[in-house]
Amino acid sequence: MTSSHDGTWFGDPSHFARPNRRDVLHAGWLGGVGLTLGELLRHEAKGEVRERRNEPKAKSVIHIYLQGGFAHMDSFDPKPDAPVDYRGILDAIDTSLPGVQFSSHMQETAKVADRLTVVRSMSHTEVDHSRGEHSMFSGYRPSPALVYPSVGSVVSHELGPRGATPPYVCIPNQGSQYMGSGYLSNACGPFSLGTDPARPGFTVRDLSLPKGIDDQRFTERKAWKELVDDHFHKLESDDALTTMDSFYQRAYDLLGSPQARDAFSLKGESDETKNLYGMKPWGPILRPSAGARFLVARRLVEAGARVVTITYGAWDTHSYHYRGIETQLPDLDKAFAGLIRDLDQRGLLDSTLVLVTSEFGRTPKVNAGGGRDHWPRVFSIVMAGGGVKRGQVYGASDGLAAEPVETPLSVEDYTSTVYHLLGIDARKDLMTPGARPQQIVLNGEVVSGLLG
Repeated sequence: MTSSHDGTWFGDPSHFARPNRRDVLHAGWLGGVGLTLGELLRHEAKGEVRERRNEPKAKSVIHIYLQGGFAHMDSFDPKPDAPVDYRGILDAIDTSLPGVQFSSHMQETAKVADRLTVVRSMSHTEVDHSRGEHSMFSGYRPSPALVYPSVGSVVSHELGPRGATPPYVCIPNQGSQYMGSGYLSNACGPFSLGTDPARPGFTVRDLSLPKGIDDQRFTERKAWKELVDDHFHKLESDDALTTMDSFYQRAYDLLGSPQARDAFSLKGESDETKNLYGMKPWGPILRPSAGARFLVARRLVEAGARVVTITYGAWDTHSYHYRGIETQLPDLDKAFAGLIRDLDQRGLLDSTLVLVTSEFGRTPKVNAGGGRDHWPRVFSIVMAGGGVKRGQVYGASDGLAAEPVETPLSVEDYTSTVYHLLGIDARKDLMTPGARPQQIVLNGEVVSGLLG
């Protein structure tokens, strides 16, 4: 719900969630939704502002995105009784859930299966990478008319920052255009680290004061900038100015907060914790580390980040499929299991929603080049913590991992459930360009079978 330049109101005011007054003034929330304080108070007096947000189970999200198309039959949904050209070369192993098996490269994750919900019936119809990414990140099938915002950007828009830490962070980079803000303001986009946190001497760009600038000089410069900004904002009001001001404020908050800056590093983490995540020193072959990325993600949610999206691996294995699996999957397995254990030991798992997703799965049958191709008709994702039921398999694929045969999960229902866990009503209208209201997710339902 927002207003146009001429003051016309759009959208159903019943979808408008009311913050407290201190949050309004402190976090710049008014400018983000196009309201002046007077307009807010006037609509409150008329009874037009009502709370629609449910009580959140999850305070934060760690989203592990396996870009390229992750093979469900070689990870979370093995088919040991299928013909060899379907089941592949990996064995199936037992997990901590009776009767549930994972592939043999998921040994550590198998031990924490009793803390996970494994969805074996995720399904959509998009076989192209970018279209699949759009669907999984936004909950909308792609449209030629509109790019929809990612879950991270919607959460940033709806809930805003918590302390000095950016609300939405990508590690190491924004790996897809569909991780971005879509039709929302660029101010809702992600903050990216810019480099792999496992690299020797890793630092996040732009998170240290320039050489020769101490804290006092930094504070003085900020005060002078605020005077100049105030002058120009009195002369004109423009979306670009508001967005730029938001970026500057976020940068100032980060630079001025040692605690927030430290969250982007591995400072103070013990060797024992690093080993839990499977971190190893970089050798002569420089290789990305899932463990370092996942550990930084845990530090960021502890510091107040609402959504941290991690990309890891290259899973588009049309040929030499098992060469890629054997190189990458053990590292992912160790790091993911370490993250689940670490969050649980710290008492953070119940308030942190952990997601493992991909844009689609891989074909049930191994092709002539020893690879697997794109397959969106059924694939697996994992959900844990943050109000998700512990220790279950939701849905099922058939004997060849080719079709869903039990409770297929759509992208609309999946994203609606994620928003529900965060306390956001997915039916709420947001404003698109041209001042047209658009539901956060259209035709989605919260899936009670996924909830704890």
